[in-house]
Amino acid sequence: MPDTGKSVSTSRLVIHQSISSSDQNGFAEDVRVGLTATPKTLKPKYLYDALGSLLFEAICLLPEYYLTRAETEIFERRAAEIVAQLPAPITVVELGSGSSIKTRLLIKAILARQPRLCYQPIDISETILEQSAKQLLEDYSGLRITAHAADYTRGIASIERKDGEKVLALLLGSNIGNYMPDEARELLRQVRNALRPGDGLLLGADLKKSRETLEAAYNDALNLTAAFSRNLLLRINRDLNADFDLRQFKHRAFFNEGQSRIEIHLVSLTEQIVNICGAEAQPALRVEFKSGETIHTENSYKYDLEALAALAKATGFTPSRVWFDSGGRFSCNFWLA
Repeated sequence: MPDTGKSVSTSRLVIHQSISSSDQNGFAEDVRVGLTATPKTLKPKYLYDALGSLLFEAICLLPEYYLTRAETEIFERRAAEIVAQLPAPITVVELGSGSSIKTRLLIKAILARQPRLCYQPIDISETILEQSAKQLLEDYSGLRITAHAADYTRGIASIERKDGEKVLALLLGSNIGNYMPDEARELLRQVRNALRPGDGLLLGADLKKSRETLEAAYNDALNLTAAFSRNLLLRINRDLNADFDLRQFKHRAFFNEGQSRIEIHLVSLTEQIVNICGAEAQPALRVEFKSGETIHTENSYKYDLEALAALAKATGFTPSRVWFDSGGRFSCNFWLA
């Protein structure tokens, strides 16, 4: 895949910046479509600008947000077993890598059985990629990093491998839960198409549990998740010259049992009009809100093992192994291509 943007390169680090001006236009168009729809929606991928990514890293440290701790516990106990599911040598591709804190446990286990590793993280935030890559390269001398600042679908088409290498693809943190069921299947099919028979996917998926536990994870006492949600409005103000008053929108997260998902909404606290003037050469937009009207910003689907097995089968994978944290709250699923 040709890059549409710049590349940052050193002897052990290459970052391909694959986000072009068309992505910015895509943001504007998605905002226009989403805020003129009924009900109003915004795509969750836009939550992860530089500030949004940092806020999410902070959310992962909260006592209520068990997902990161549960997945980390699995890696602390089972990393060697997980990476042994594929024969060495392997290369690792991670979709939505963030700060790679959990991933370093897998990297350490791989480098314990092969002297060199090429790690290929894909993340929408170039800032986060650069920061995490520099720290990883300091800590692991056998590591080389080829990163892509891009969305998953663009980055996954750019997997590099040497002769004889297997690919271990990572989709961690229950990121798959942010996708509607048809979108999740489409993403996983694209991942499968980028892999070869005998490669593997490690999929982190949050499991169904009590409403109380689930809703607490997305309504933390520090209101960090609320700040993370409202940052999307801040981004629209900044990038699209809008006048959202963040104080007039409240974060709401609840478990929709029928859909088996947490839904996150921004609720308008009053009747109001928001003007989005747009970037250069983009038409202005006037958005009316009723009091109590919401913008649906994110879903987080919760799975059981039966649903995960069906998802694997529908997307060309064979479920091979599954690991749980000690509380049985979270699953790490190894699927063979």
